[in-house]
Amino acid sequence: MVGYLYVCAQDDDKILVFAQDTDTGGLTLQQEIAAEGGPTVLAISPDQRTVYVGFRTVPAIASYRIGAGGGLTSRATVSVEHPPTFLACDQTGGYLLSAYYQGGGATVHPLGADGAVGAAAGAWIASAVGAHAIATDRSNRFAFVPHIANLNDNVLEPRRENPGPNKILQFRFDAAIGRLSPNTPFEVIPAGRTGPRHFCFHPTRDVVYFSDEQGCSVTSYRLDPATGALSSPRTVATLPDGFAGRNTCSQIHMTRSGRFLYVPNRGHNSIAGFAADPVTGDLTPVGHVATEAVPSAFCLDPAGRFVYAAGTASGRLASYRVDEATGVLTPSTVYAAGQRPAAVLCVHM
Repeated sequence: MVGYLYVCAQDDDKILVFAQDTDTGGLTLQQEIAAEGGPTVLAISPDQRTVYVGFRTVPAIASYRIGAGGGLTSRATVSVEHPPTFLACDQTGGYLLSAYYQGGGATVHPLGADGAVGAAAGAWIASAVGAHAIATDRSNRFAFVPHIANLNDNVLEPRRENPGPNKILQFRFDAAIGRLSPNTPFEVIPAGRTGPRHFCFHPTRDVVYFSDEQGCSVTSYRLDPATGALSSPRTVATLPDGFAGRNTCSQIHMTRSGRFLYVPNRGHNSIAGFAADPVTGDLTPVGHVATEAVPSAFCLDPAGRFVYAAGTASGRLASYRVDEATGVLTPSTVYAAGQRPAAVLCVHM
């Protein structure tokens, strides 16, 4: 098995390719791939063979096939009206779903047999400004689009002109034709201005976890496998007691074992770790580890043994080993990651 790690250096218009030592977690820079247009978003196909890249300054979505040494070969690029904020394949690898923060909506793109991305399969799905993520559940029948909240005193970067409405939209997904349609109820409104941003599914339990950008927390919901509706929210803080500085949460990832979950804090500049109850999925804090400044993007390696977090402000990538018994992160090595590293993705082949 070989591992590769990809980093979008947005302001350098490059994608950095690192080889990963899957035993130690160590990284070796292999190459820098020119990617004009401000690469900011990454996703991987279910077969781990195709990488999808979203571009910010020249809005587009590109598909690349992974080749020898982790190199990327362009397959197709499609222009989009707005910068994509999040990309995710459906469970079959037949479609690519995309969310648009500034555009306030979502689209579905068909994927060719070789993974090549095509033009949007259906009409633009309008929601609201602040749409920050989209993905289908394990059954591939349901999808969600969270929207962050209005600006408040917790916001690290008070620069957004169009604040979000603080809600989660619930959709049904028809994988036969790649179509999203509103579920019932269509909206889930969190208590308080928590601002749901990104989310991940428990690998075996009917639980969905959302990182709360403004709330500086994680909210878990029960997922009804028959209806696709979210219910019974439970919220835990990502900040240590006593911290009063400005902070926002960014991404969220869970190990494939379902045992541990991680969320970065931008402002406190840390990653908050949680252990998940094996029966209920409820979260218990396991502590914090310091990160590079403004950890907007991070990833777990597929084996769940290492975490890689990029500092948007520092231009460096920090690596950590996951304690497989406790979930505690131990800092390892820091690497140069270019100007404004905006996305991090690790694959095993």
